[in-house]
Amino acid sequence: MTVEATTKSKTPVSFPCSGCGGPMLFDSGSQSLKCEYCGKEDPIENSDQLPIEHDFDLRETDGPELTDWGMRTQTVRCEQCGGESLIPQMETSARCAFCGSPKVLVEEAAASIRPETMIPFQVTLEQATASFHAWKKKRWFIPNEFKRGKIISRLTGIYVPYWTYDSETASVYSAERGDYHYRNETRTRVVNGKTETYTERVRYTVWRRVGGHYDYSFDDILIPASVRYDGGLLEDLGNFDLRKLTGYKPEYLSGYTAERYSVTRQQGWQKARNRINETLRANIREEIGGDEIRSLNIRTQYYDRTYKHMLLPVWNANYTYRAKPYRYMVNGQTGLVSGTVPRSPWKITFFVLLCVIAAAAAFLFFSQYNG
Repeated sequence: MTVEATTKSKTPVSFPCSGCGGPMLFDSGSQSLKCEYCGKEDPIENSDQLPIEHDFDLRETDGPELTDWGMRTQTVRCEQCGGESLIPQMETSARCAFCGSPKVLVEEAAASIRPETMIPFQVTLEQATASFHAWKKKRWFIPNEFKRGKIISRLTGIYVPYWTYDSETASVYSAERGDYHYRNETRTRVVNGKTETYTERVRYTVWRRVGGHYDYSFDDILIPASVRYDGGLLEDLGNFDLRKLTGYKPEYLSGYTAERYSVTRQQGWQKARNRINETLRANIREEIGGDEIRSLNIRTQYYDRTYKHMLLPVWNANYTYRAKPYRYMVNGQTGLVSGTVPRSPWKITFFVLLCVIAAAAAFLFFSQYNG
């Protein structure tokens, strides 16, 4: 398989090599800036500044203190998929980082909220390629030609944007709680033409009205701020280890693409609130107890809401197999792979037939055994 890393034609003017003047790019192996020509490495000082959690007041505009990325950026928009990314102003991009299309245009930069924290890339391009090789060999029902063949893909390192939200909640709830009780009832039945009496244990439900207050604190609800990908692919990448978060530094972006968020703070909060409500509903049902619950009504107030913007590392790739497009992604921190692959209709048909034959054989066996 041949994997082509996305390259840029110019270097960010803010990170020149002090030795030869060449481009200094972030190296995930050494976690430092490394010169592309002479190999000189410059360490990146860890940020000791704690992330700031901003009040969520639904403002549409933000001051320069929230939108300063530490470098001059420009917005690149793909005409084919609509994806928007931020790259240093002196750089150019020949292809879209999301779908690989060459139809990209530089647009007037719009103010974007700077990330508070990020996880720098830990997995190299070579490691991401090896992870994909191992992953595709384990897929079921894929064509043998695809499993053993060479697939040309374009692998791009992208920092995917996320929002995190904190909120205090105060809920008032009411419901009907049902508790199971049992009693013995005398009944009659006809056996061999004779009526006989027997006792049967019968369950019944006692309902009673309940209500109360429930307070709960939510911290760092993680919401993807991108609509460029299938949400399932991001979910399948696994959980990032947020304990490894570090303060944002523009040096970590050198040589990579930072996606501009396409989910606003307000839209992200709506998704976070849905998760909050699901958690509250489950917690309140547990607090009510009982065997059944009906007519549950919850009214919740949200206060002390704050948010942060962060970037998480993902290797993104697009490839074509038999004229059909596919995509895979590699977690830039752990190397876990998620993606879509071609399916072999022959293997699927053969598997279904085997299942039908096995089910029919089992049915015949049990039918004869019972007979």
